[in-house]
Amino acid sequence: MTIALPLFPLNTVLFPGLVLPLTVFEPRYRALMGDLLEIPEDEPRPFGVVAIRDGHEVAPTALGLPDGSPAPDAGPAAGFGPEPMASFHGVGCIADASTIREREGAEGYEVLATGTTRFRLLSVDASGPYLVGEVEELEEDGGEGAGALAAGVLRAFGEYRKRLAGAQQLTLTTGQELPEEPSVVSYLVAAATVLDTVTKQRLLQAPDTASRLAEELRLLRRETAVLGELPSLPAVDLTHQPTSPN
Repeated sequence: MTIALPLFPLNTVLFPGLVLPLTVFEPRYRALMGDLLEIPEDEPRPFGVVAIRDGHEVAPTALGLPDGSPAPDAGPAAGFGPEPMASFHGVGCIADASTIREREGAEGYEVLATGTTRFRLLSVDASGPYLVGEVEELEEDGGEGAGALAAGVLRAFGEYRKRLAGAQQLTLTTGQELPEEPSVVSYLVAAATVLDTVTKQRLLQAPDTASRLAEELRLLRRETAVLGELPSLPAVDLTHQPTSPN
């Protein structure tokens, strides 16, 4: 079964269970949030987050507006070319806007949303005030050996965090409880690891939990090995940037 879902394209990947804060100022996204506000607060207010493959998160005519001038009217597909579907990755995540508040002293909204369910993007409609996607929700398949892989990923993630904190000369906060459910582990680690958007997107659209965890185990081992060499290098600030696979 497919559903129609308002779309909010971003230069990032949202995973189920992760929190997404948004500052909304463009007319198209203000219209989207205005429509969501008409849904009672105790009901889900869903919209779709898709990572941008080719295009601009903010319309070229509204790049932040530092002088405080009003935002020009940006069409629903502004910044994404004549075929918006081609500008987005094919798998996204439904977000539930639990909090939508008007910004003080400025037009727009402050939004707090949480990722819920993955979806496959089938088509994009640009005829309204904002983009609407025809989407198919994706069930999470555990795959073979997900439990054992999750345990290995948690161990590798712990070592990665220690190395990352050391490379950035930070103090690692300990005592945080990490989940045990394999799919939750897979999404948390995917979101918390310093990776580029393409790699995070690959993790989001993995065919099952076990496949995602196996890829994360490989990535964590690679990144931890790289971080182990960085403290002896002068450019330790490189740890703030996604690691290039090249």
